[in-house]
Amino acid sequence: MRAVREKNNMLDVFLDALLDTLKVLPFLLLIYIIIELFEHKTSVFGDHKILQGNLAPLIGSAAGLIPLCGFSVMAAKLYENKYIRTGALLSVFIATSDEAVILLLSDVTDVRALSAVLPLLAIKFALALIVGYAANALLFKEKVYENVQPGGSAAYSCGHEKGGDSPWKLYLLYPLLHALKIAAYLFAVNFIFGALIFWAGEENIAASLAVDPFLQPLITSAVGLIPGCASSVILTSAYTSGIITFGSMTAGLIVNAGMGFMILLKNPRLLKTNLAIIAVLFVLSYLCGISVNAAAPILPF
Repeated sequence: MRAVREKNNMLDVFLDALLDTLKVLPFLLLIYIIIELFEHKTSVFGDHKILQGNLAPLIGSAAGLIPLCGFSVMAAKLYENKYIRTGALLSVFIATSDEAVILLLSDVTDVRALSAVLPLLAIKFALALIVGYAANALLFKEKVYENVQPGGSAAYSCGHEKGGDSPWKLYLLYPLLHALKIAAYLFAVNFIFGALIFWAGEENIAASLAVDPFLQPLITSAVGLIPGCASSVILTSAYTSGIITFGSMTAGLIVNAGMGFMILLKNPRLLKTNLAIIAVLFVLSYLCGISVNAAAPILPF
């Protein structure tokens, strides 16, 4: 885990962006290997519907709770290649919260932070489960690749000829090249956002959140849209410092799918659909935030 520290110069911004990208790179490599297996090992994967079946939102909700930023990236790539449905994608995005849980658990003397962990995970898991199954029910006609044949449309999307290629090229070299290409894109975007946060100042951003508790979730939801680890760090630090409420932090972390958003927005063919997904997550996070803030007086935490 990256230590939370003050960025003194642009070199720190560069190194933070590089570290965030390197943490995601193994997940990118893994997901591209899985995609190659989906396309070529149909005897292994073709008859298995786990990622597309009734358990998919449940699995996505549970996986998202694991404090690793790579799961949202993996879900976004699977969705882009039509291996999972929208419900599973939303479940992962809502449940994930990057480094927030780790930060809340990092100080065993901070009772306020520790007491927020279980309620936060419970709310995110429940919402992820409900939204995931609701989305799949509403989009029951959504098409996915149920049995991808070698050389089919999914194989074409990878952009290289696969006929006659050796296994090490198919399952290692090509996935690695794809992973490095996406990682370079993520690094560039991460660095740009990191530079903007550096010039604005994390303290200034956190201080600007100290507004009405029913306006806070709107602002924290916007902060949650910022890709990379910085947004979850800002939101969690603002909560532990007493600047924002628990509901406002929850709102920002619900929409905080990090670099998963960047993977979605990289595909211009599905830009309208992907923007709609982000908009739905933003509205849901805000509504959840104001609901928790409204119920705060009767909540046991």
